[in-house]
Amino acid sequence: MRSKIINLILIVSILSATSLMARFKETEALLSEAKREVGEMTPQELKKMIDSEEEVIVLDVREIEQRAEGKIYADDSYAITRCNLEFQTMKIIENKDAIIVSYCRGGIRSAFAAQTLRKLGYKNATSLKGGLKAWAKAGYVIETGLGVTKLVKDKE
Repeated sequence: MRSKIINLILIVSILSATSLMARFKETEALLSEAKREVGEMTPQELKKMIDSEEEVIVLDVREIEQRAEGKIYADDSYAITRCNLEFQTMKIIENKDAIIVSYCRGGIRSAFAAQTLRKLGYKNATSLKGGLKAWAKAGYVIETGLGVTKLVKDKE
């Protein structure tokens, strides 16, 4: 029972957390440009790729303390903070043709991360639309240190 409550708290915190990034028009312009350059993959598209065991790298670019919220499980997944992306990625991901889907909490930092990956030569880098929050809202499981959890909507 206690682990279910903790899992529920983690999911609620993911869904209710506001973005740390202030929304200025200059920032919005940069974000729009990044999304236009790299595109976005929906949670449904990523889930289909993972389930059909297609070759896809799932890249968590959140800060270390945010990873307690849980993660998206995939056979080929890595966690590199956004601030270390330029320094660590090429040591970890050698294939510049790999499909890489970056994600963060809400889909903002991951768009910028995918844009950076493209500039580093990764031709198929994209961002998860809506981030981990959208993944959870779509009803897909999130792996936490306490186990696997899934957001379930109450029937009225």
